[in-house]
Amino acid sequence: MSTPILEVSNLSKAYGGVQAVQDVSFVLNAGELLALIGPNGAGKTTCFNMLMGQIKPDSGVIRLKGNDITGRPPQRIWRMGVGRTFQITATFTSMTVRENVQMALINHQHASRRWWKPAAATDVAHADALLGRVGMAEQGDRACSVLAYGDLKRVELAVALANDPDLLLMDEPTAGMAPKERIELMQLAADIVSERGIGVLFTEHDMDVVFAHAHRIMVLNRGCLLAEGAPKSVRANAQVREIYLGSTVRAEVE
Repeated sequence: MSTPILEVSNLSKAYGGVQAVQDVSFVLNAGELLALIGPNGAGKTTCFNMLMGQIKPDSGVIRLKGNDITGRPPQRIWRMGVGRTFQITATFTSMTVRENVQMALINHQHASRRWWKPAAATDVAHADALLGRVGMAEQGDRACSVLAYGDLKRVELAVALANDPDLLLMDEPTAGMAPKERIELMQLAADIVSERGIGVLFTEHDMDVVFAHAHRIMVLNRGCLLAEGAPKSVRANAQVREIYLGSTVRAEVE
């Protein structure tokens, strides 16, 4: 884990008199799962939205593999190799599982301009390969509208991988999932990180998921970076335990 995928320097964003994110800096390396945690309102979503281009920062610099992507539009950032999954799944429910992945592949390759080739016949093998990687190989012909929530999360992950990303942003990837599904999805993400050598930044409220899978953890509080380090050091940090992790983790540490 030595090659920087993402470099964030002094990132800040305010809304009126409220400082949502203040002077946040960090580096994410290839092959690394980096967790971003903190209380509600800590600035995690604002930080994610600035990284993906939905929000322009007031100050600071964001570099993807050395290239400045600060303030660029989301579509441009996506084409440069950033994938994202959302807390609430963002799939086309009227389409089949395979069609959702095909649409992402078509968009990535500008294949929508190939008017002479039907979309349904485009990138079928590639879409099926991605679905197979996330454990959805047998579900390609099913409509997303009838899938269980855990399966929708897997489809969304396949869609996020369609642009062959160097960086994957996962916003509360296990939200709404059963405990067994949470473990399986994060293990899948960890395996993909290992195989592809990509970097993953994820937010998560389930501390069991965070401490089981993150290589490093960052803690935001009121827009500021409170702590950063290996899971063991973050778990033992007195400020983090007091502000966020609570008495259960305190008892485990002590």
